[in-house]
Parts: sequence; structure tokens; C-alpha cells
Amino acid sequence: MNATTILIIILIYFGVLIFISNIVSKKKSDNDTFFKANKNSKWYLVAFGMIGTALSGVTFISVPGNVGSAETQFSYFQFVLGNAIGFLIIAKVLLPLYYRMNLTSIYSYIEQRLGIVSYKTAASIFLISRTIGSSFRLYLVIIVLQRYVFDFYNIPFAITVLISLLLIFAYTYRGGLKTIIITDTLQTVFLVSSVFLTIIFICSSLNFNPIQAFEAVKNSNYSKIFFYEDYLKGTFFVKQILGGIFVTIAMVGLDQDLMQKNLSCATIVEAQKNMFTFTGIFVIINIFFLSVGALLYLFATKNNISIPVDLVTGNPRTDLLFPEIAFNHLSILPSVVFLLGLTAATFATTDSALTALTTSFCVDFLNMDKIENATKSNQVKKRHSVHLGFSLLMFFVIIIFNYINDASVITMIFKVASYTYGPLLGLYSFGLFMKTKTVYDKFVPFVCLISPAICYLISTNSKLLFGNYTFDNELIIVNGLITFLGLLLISKPATSQTRF
Repeated sequence: MNATTILIIILIYFGVLIFISNIVSKKKSDNDTFFKANKNSKWYLVAFGMIGTALSGVTFISVPGNVGSAETQFSYFQFVLGNAIGFLIIAKVLLPLYYRMNLTSIYSYIEQRLGIVSYKTAASIFLISRTIGSSFRLYLVIIVLQRYVFDFYNIPFAITVLISLLLIFAYTYRGGLKTIIITDTLQTVFLVSSVFLTIIFICSSLNFNPIQAFEAVKNSNYSKIFFYEDYLKGTFFVKQILGGIFVTIAMVGLDQDLMQKNLSCATIVEAQKNMFTFTGIFVIINIFFLSVGALLYLFATKNNISIPVDLVTGNPRTDLLFPEIAFNHLSILPSVVFLLGLTAATFATTDSALTALTTSFCVDFLNMDKIENATKSNQVKKRHSVHLGFSLLMFFVIIIFNYINDASVITMIFKVASYTYGPLLGLYSFGLFMKTKTVYDKFVPFVCLISPAICYLISTNSKLLFGNYTFDNELIIVNGLITFLGLLLISKPATSQTRF
């Protein structure tokens, strides 16, 4: 598929999203619509649309690409099982708390439980974490589009990034969450369809029927799921399960992005239905992502296709195997299907994050939820400015990623969540389990800075300190525990106002 065809498909795709946004926001586009979707979202739409948000473009191309390593294979599914347990904990523990307190920003809980400084610290952690994480997810996919589309037109990388973010801004700035609920549902349809259709196309190319495809994947060198042999390695079963649980609690249950969608449901019962349904779909769709990876490597081996190399570093880059096969070794229809799936996965994540960042800043720092008659034009204009500001911030973060363009730095970015969300895990754990205590509020930011620093030192020296032990996703547990202990050190008896 040539660059012009890809570009036309992308423009049509965004045209549809902008059209939907105009219809949704034509009726009402005030702050209540933007922040909470008027608290009348249908749980089944939220559940299905959350798949597109949870499965970013990184998942779409990196999970299949990572299957080819003998060290990893299907080990990611261990982490997914931990994710599923984490989702169920969120549904039964955190969602009831948020609904009982009728929160717009979930960090308002920290304000009422620990104090205003703790509250601003928690909100700031989210803003930093989500900006970096979402920018990186978008960056990984933009470099794919740059390589296969925009380089053909000699369009600079910075312009590609700017255009992408402006298109996202165009369909989210008015309707916010109300728009996102609808557009993410549509984008999830594209994403899920592309996974299943990709499997069908590759099986057809390999002359496999469904049973033969299953047997080929099962008997390949890519399908090992459970790793019990070496507890020192990052793929060890217990590490992956525990990491999956706590990463999910922190990055979903303590993250304004995905929780904002849940809180748009009318009742706690509907929000929990949403989480249970979402969990089932999430586990199943990840099985198919891993299967796509195994089939891609079988296809590459049969057709003597090498893993593409990074044009800057010259190193093999497994992230590019899926797009390489889809664009250059399959027919036009599979290429279109892949492009729609990749675009949907990427922009469903980014548009949701941009909306959540805007909501958090407007509520947590500008107090827009406490301003009477929030439909005033000046409040809406201020929200638009914040939305544009975060779009530009993500632009500069992506440009920095591209400038660095070093594999070791990219690996570290994936660990950002362990360092930044760990303090959130500690803050909420302290608030929920230490009912008789509160903290000296002004010292909380220092605890939340010191804890990741200690974790970094432990992680970088783990082989020396713990006999070749390698930390993986379980590092977030260590971070949360250090934060919790730090909060205990600065704790004091709770009053009647803070004991809940």
C-alpha cells in the first residue's frame, strides 16, 4: 500500500471522528459534559470503549513484536492475568469509594483524607505520569507513520506530530468525555476487528485453517506462557502476576483517565458491570494479540522476512515487524485493516488521556467544579486553553523523545509508571488502611520524591544487592511500600474530619 493511500485513509478516519464530535457536542458542550458526560453514560458503551483506551498503539505493535524473543514469548499473558485481578479489586474497593464521595477528580479523596498539599501532590503526579506515558505511546506510532507515509512527502517529523495532535484536539476540545465515550467505542470496533481480520489474513497466507493455526502457534517456539524456572528474571510468574495486579490498581484505579469513564455511569452498579465486562474482553483480546505475534514470526520465517532495523541506530526493532509485513508483504485489504487498527489503538488512548489531563488540571488546580454556573463562556474558554496547552506540552515531549532516540532511554520510559505511580499507590493505601492516622501535610511532597529516588537506586543495583535479582513490574510495589512507610514516619492522629 502506497503512502498516498495510507494518508487518504487517515484523513477519512479523522473526518468521521470530527463529524461525530460535532453531532455529540452540538446539543451541549459545558464543563459538566466535558468532565463527567452528564453522568448518564451507558455502561456497555463505556466497557467496550475502554478497550481502545487500555490497548494503546504500543500494545498493538509491541506485544506481537515481543513474542519473537525466546526470553519472553507469551509471558506477557502472566501480566494480563494480574491485570484482570487488579481490575476486579478496583471494581470492588475503589469504585464504591469514588461513588460514595461523588468525585469528579479522584484525587479529591486525598484532599479530604490527608490535606490540600497531599491532594495537589497526587494530582501533579498524575499530570506528569500521564503526559509522559501518553506522549510516548503516541510517539511510537508516529514514527511508524513517519517511516511509511510522511517521509515519502518529505514532511518533517515535528510537523507530523503537530498535525496528529491538532487532529485529536479538533474532535475532543468541545465535547470532552461525552465525545470520547462515543468515538472510543467506534475506535474499539476498528481495533478488535483488525486483530481478528489480521489473524484470518495471515492464516490464509500460510494456508492454515483455524485448527492448524492453533496447533502451529501451540507447537511453535513462541507460545510459552508460564515461566517458573528462574525467580531472578523479570518474566518469573509471581513477579508478573503481582506486578500486573499493582500496576493495574495504580495505573487504572488511581488514574483519572480510565476512572473518569467509570464515573460517568449513573450508578455504582452500572460502573461495576462495566469493569467486569471490560475485564473479560481485555483478557480475551490480549490472547489474540499474542497469537498475532506468533503468526507474524511464522509468516516472516516462511517468507524470509527480516526484522526491520531502526534507521538511526541500525539495531533490529521488533516493533516494526507488524507494520513491515502489513504494508509490504500482504495485499491492500490487510494493509488497510492494520492501519485502521493501529490508528484506532493509538488515538483512542491519546484522546482519552488528553481529556483526562484537561479535567484534572481544571478541577484539581483551577477548581472549575466548584464554580457556580460553570457554563459561562469564560470558563469554557479557559478549559479550551488548558486543553490546547496539554496538546502542545505533549508535542514538545514527543520531540524530546525523538531527539534522544536511544533504546536504553525508551526502555526506561516504560518504567516511568513504576516510579511515578508508586507514590500514588502509597498515598491511597495509607488513606484506606490507616484510618486512625493522617499526615503532616507539608512533608508529603518530599516523601513522594524520595521514594522513587530510593527505588531507582535499588533497581539499578539490584543484581549486586540481591544476587542477580532483576526487578520488573513489581518495582511499583516496592515504591508504594516505601511511600507508605514514609507517610507513617510523618503521621499523626486523625481527627473526625479526616477519619473516613
